[in-house]
Amino acid sequence: MSERVLIFDTTLRDGEQSPGCSMNLQEKLQIARQLERLNVDIIEAGFPIASDGDFEAVQATAAEVRQPTIAALARAHRPDIVRAWEAVKNASKPRIHTFIATSDIHLEFKLRKSRSEVLELSIEAVKIARDLCPDVEFSAEDATRSDIDYLAEVFEAAIENGATTINIPDTVGYSVPQEYGPFVKELISKISNRDKAIFSCHCHDDLGLAVANSLSGVESGCRQVECTVNGIGERAGNASLEEIVMTLRTRKDLLPYHTEIVSEEIHRSSRLVSNLTGAFVQANKAIVGKNAFAHEAGIHQDGMLKNALTYEIMTPQSVGIISSTLVMGKHSGRHALLKKYEELGYQLTKEELERAYFFFTKLADQKKEVYDEDLIAIVQDGIKTIPDTYKIAYVHAEGGNQELSSAVVRLARQEETFVSSAHGDGPVDATCKAIDQITGMPGRLLDYSINSVTRGKDALGEVFVHVSFSGQNYTAKAASVDIIDASARAYLNAVNRALYENKQKVGRESEVVSEEQKKIKHKATGS
Repeated sequence: MSERVLIFDTTLRDGEQSPGCSMNLQEKLQIARQLERLNVDIIEAGFPIASDGDFEAVQATAAEVRQPTIAALARAHRPDIVRAWEAVKNASKPRIHTFIATSDIHLEFKLRKSRSEVLELSIEAVKIARDLCPDVEFSAEDATRSDIDYLAEVFEAAIENGATTINIPDTVGYSVPQEYGPFVKELISKISNRDKAIFSCHCHDDLGLAVANSLSGVESGCRQVECTVNGIGERAGNASLEEIVMTLRTRKDLLPYHTEIVSEEIHRSSRLVSNLTGAFVQANKAIVGKNAFAHEAGIHQDGMLKNALTYEIMTPQSVGIISSTLVMGKHSGRHALLKKYEELGYQLTKEELERAYFFFTKLADQKKEVYDEDLIAIVQDGIKTIPDTYKIAYVHAEGGNQELSSAVVRLARQEETFVSSAHGDGPVDATCKAIDQITGMPGRLLDYSINSVTRGKDALGEVFVHVSFSGQNYTAKAASVDIIDASARAYLNAVNRALYENKQKVGRESEVVSEEQKKIKHKATGS
């Protein structure tokens, strides 16, 4: 049976200390409520002595959020500890978290105290906290760079004087897993009263190893992990809550531990923290990055469509994402494109899919990502049932406010190619006139509109035209990332429609003549 690991979330304290991540009281309460829905075990709500605002935020969190333990941080000073207690005393489950540095480098240059002085301060701080609160956590700042025997002495004294949780921080993110794990294991073995406290790990990500070190700590005896949503925190950040939780859930075969986190709330928690702090999540961030469940490569998309397990080790639903995303780009294949069109409500034949794929690959070479609106424009414009008498082979137009606009157009009709140039009142007018000269179908542009159907600087522009040919009106449209190209294609689509209808009309008239000839012949022969 797996052992439970407590999740100590310090997003509101260590996370907020990340540059640019300051939050006001209401924003902190929003996050605290979401952390309660996420079902974290402990919320470190702030550092009450730091400011009146921090004190008020911790106090408000303690009063409103009732399910988790609410912790407040305090240095090993009486005023800090008393202030922390005042902030959390109305919590349903309050905790005072007090700390002091124990590494020789911190003792010499920061605290300017001896080991014995720090030991006495640790004992005194724990005693003061325990007199006020039954749940006391003690942390040794920079523990991983401390002398292990001295650290064991400090921790043993802290437990003896009332500490219920002992935290072993890798404050500067210096450790690696094969070092941190054995260090924790040896340290715990040296503490004679270790059975009277829960051991905790608090790892920073300066070398990108915070999660790996935390998991190594769990394997070595820690049953509390201190972490933050999205891994925000001082410098390079803290261990990422979502990565720890989902690693324990996904790799139960190697890590027989579990948390009580409601993982379906992970994505919502991540988005909330990101939106309120402005600390946006990188696209390739594990678990919560926008690409975490997105697939573009054709071979990956094909595997996903056959069985998601081919390329996903966890379901997107397990972290609160509705579904995986097939990102349509230049690496996507026909299978994924067909599936995407089905999701959009289009049932394509094999021939229609081939035509759509042709236009899709051309567009994908010009855009980083092809959006749903692009695909709709392709299917509505690119796989028409009306045959193209003429096709655009080349178009180039020039314009400006200092000279007459001009255009050069090359059209293809079966094996033939036609080229023409023209001037006009703007590059679109010049392009249409050049097309008129080739087709012999001069049209009158009654209406012209352009609309951006997708996002970004490389947005797909959709052009609508209403054209009159010999008194008969035709509506057509086309889409491209180039406006002149879209305009030329839309206008030519209208030309092709007119030519097609004229051909159909001539055909119907020929059929009528033929039927009349049959009737005349029938009467003449009397048969």
